Amino acid sequence: MDRLWAMQVFVRVVECGSFSRAAESLDIANATVTSSVRNLENYLGVTLLSRNTRSLRLTDEGEGYFEQCVLLLRQIEEAEGAVREKKGEIAGQLCIESPAAFARALISPALPAFTAQHPGLSVALRLTDQASDLIASGTDVAIRIDSVNDADLVARPLYQAHYVACATPALLARLGTPTEPAQLDPAQCLGLFGPGRYTPADWSFQRGEQEHMLSPRGSLHFNGTDALIQAALADQGFIYVLDVFVNALLSSGQLVELFPDWRTGGRSFYTVTPKARFVAPRTRAFIDFMLATLDAQRRPPAEASVALRQGRRSKA
Repeated sequence: MDRLWAMQVFVRVVECGSFSRAAESLDIANATVTSSVRNLENYLGVTLLSRNTRSLRLTDEGEGYFEQCVLLLRQIEEAEGAVREKKGEIAGQLCIESPAAFARALISPALPAFTAQHPGLSVALRLTDQASDLIASGTDVAIRIDSVNDADLVARPLYQAHYVACATPALLARLGTPTEPAQLDPAQCLGLFGPGRYTPADWSFQRGEQEHMLSPRGSLHFNGTDALIQAALADQGFIYVLDVFVNALLSSGQLVELFPDWRTGGRSFYTVTPKARFVAPRTRAFIDFMLATLDAQRRPPAEASVALRQGRRSKA
């Protein structure tokens, strides 16, 4: 039995949550996956997976073994990557996790140029707003917002976004262009609300000693930035959104930024990798590529600190 291959199959079964999906992803027969896991269990003398016709789950022994397999396979991959790096080769599969809106606005448009630079590279991008365990999921690099709640991760500043109030030229032509936030009609403002609620978040503006708060009361509110922007492009109202999601629209003139001399809140985006002595060349290449791509955009300073749990702080 090829134990390394058996470990890879076992890990893929757990990641896919199914023998058949694992077989499909590995492009091998279902029977081969089943026999590989069974042979591994026989060799170890334990049951790794408890399965029935409807589901499968890791046993206590399987859970610990799975974590060790992921670490071991990552170390092997890193060793291979170090050899390739000496040859100047960026290859293999790069697994990226990102908040959906950020991925759609920035990462997805940039990936074709990135893969064109590295023909031997395969990129898998997972769009999700639920942060996963990077090591357990086999993720090479993830995008996180504002803080990183795991001291075993390394965070590097990627982008500093700030909120902008904006609207289409057509809407401004119809309603007039306000020159200060107090002139905005809340009934013409579309809101964005967070998980577990339907009340849109307030908008805040500051200029010197002046401060203005606005509660949007327009006819449309959303829990997704994409839908909010689409409503604005349909001339449905004013919106207040992070600039990272509308920079291209502002540059093209499809949206117009209001009150550029007023200060608003912001959010920081970071690239996050598992803490390790070695960062795979493909991971480092992706981070460098994104920094170069976003160089003209606002980013947090290199010395920006990232909040970590248990009172620990790590310099990005």
